[in-house]
Amino acid sequence: MSVAKFDFDTYLSPFTWRYGSTEMRRVFSEIHKRQLWRKIWVALAKTQHKQGLVTKEELKDLIAHQNDVDIEKAQRIEKEIYHDVMAEIKTYASQCKIGGGKIHLGATSTDVIDNADILQIKEALGLIKTKLNELLDSFATQIEKHQNTVCMGYTHLQPAEPTTLGYRLSFYAQDMLWDLEFIEKIEPFIKGKGIKGAVGTSASYHKLLQDTNKSAFELEEDLMKNLNLDSVEVSGQTYPRKIDWFVSVALANIAASLHKFNFDLRIMQSPNFGEWSEPRNAKRVGSSAMPFKKNPDKAEKVCSLCRYVASLLNVSWSNPALSLLERTLDDSANRRLFLPDSFLAIDECLQTTNSFVKDLVVLNNVIEANLQKYGVFSSTESLMMTLVKKGASRQEMHEVIRENSMKAWEEISKGNKNNLVSLLSNDKRVLKYIRKENIENFFDPKDHIGIAKERTKKFLLTLNKR
Repeated sequence: MSVAKFDFDTYLSPFTWRYGSTEMRRVFSEIHKRQLWRKIWVALAKTQHKQGLVTKEELKDLIAHQNDVDIEKAQRIEKEIYHDVMAEIKTYASQCKIGGGKIHLGATSTDVIDNADILQIKEALGLIKTKLNELLDSFATQIEKHQNTVCMGYTHLQPAEPTTLGYRLSFYAQDMLWDLEFIEKIEPFIKGKGIKGAVGTSASYHKLLQDTNKSAFELEEDLMKNLNLDSVEVSGQTYPRKIDWFVSVALANIAASLHKFNFDLRIMQSPNFGEWSEPRNAKRVGSSAMPFKKNPDKAEKVCSLCRYVASLLNVSWSNPALSLLERTLDDSANRRLFLPDSFLAIDECLQTTNSFVKDLVVLNNVIEANLQKYGVFSSTESLMMTLVKKGASRQEMHEVIRENSMKAWEEISKGNKNNLVSLLSNDKRVLKYIRKENIENFFDPKDHIGIAKERTKKFLLTLNKR
């Protein structure tokens, strides 16, 4: 293990510098982790001081050096003893000439690591919630702006019926609102281990407190109150890894929502649709070989990272399922990877997606052109219902409209205009029930959006209640 500072001559994770915010990287930094360990050791010493197990002078010494993390010295010790917690204890103890001998009294490593991990997770979730709320604010602005923008709706990536852009954006925002609510649902389950010792029985603390008037229950309660952290009622050597699973599912939920929006953005940016675009600065390069390209590569990045987060669910599931008896160590190495990676990936994806939504490029002229080109097809549903009301067979009229629609598609495929209205206006099977001059009245696509505008307004009220 090298104690040299990292640079670009060695392997670095893309999350070290490329993806994620400075704030999220700080949460999962080695320095911050060790600061949390020391915070827990001080909290333990404060509690033990009340029971007469740590003197005032010893406690004062520990507090005085609480923030003096010396990562290089700790790593040198770890290289010799192959135990990161003991290496930090030895480093901390060497700085505390009076109180060093009382550090970690009665504790096992996970009494420190696991509570620190939960503090990190809660801090990271706080950042995610803030960015999710910022993204929802951006969606609310765009939904309100485009609640009356009628556009073509697509199913199977084929033109279907008209909708509004505000209603479509509400669909994405609803998913993300649920993601936020899911985090709030699982937050009560995100608890620390407490201080329960090697197998969860608090045997070491029980022994320490035998000659005092305090119980191990009270010791734990006092310490966790100092940390402003709840603890699980029952644990083995670690807190239940089911908690990590809950957190991973919450992040994967967000990944699914972000992937959906960014994948749709990529489709909408394709010239074949051409209705939206990522915001771009003047100097952005789309391709090294093709200077004309306007690739949605930032949205592709988001989709890529979201897939990665989803793939980590298997690891997160395996840890609680395969933690044997009171504890095995085969979760430790992968937790150093998938927890920070998941948070940093979602952090990056939220930041990037918010930049798209805030400055979403909406090409209204293309929306209108697509609506006029394909919207007439959707209006046939209204025509069919009127024909049936006037005595026609629904099944027969469905076939009549289908036949004429296929002819219209042939014209479109040749580069010609959609001639469906003309075809139906001259079809004797239709004219039997509706006069020719009245048929065109059915073919304004903007009259066929149902209650999309009303639903959008209703959802905006829900969204703004957050």
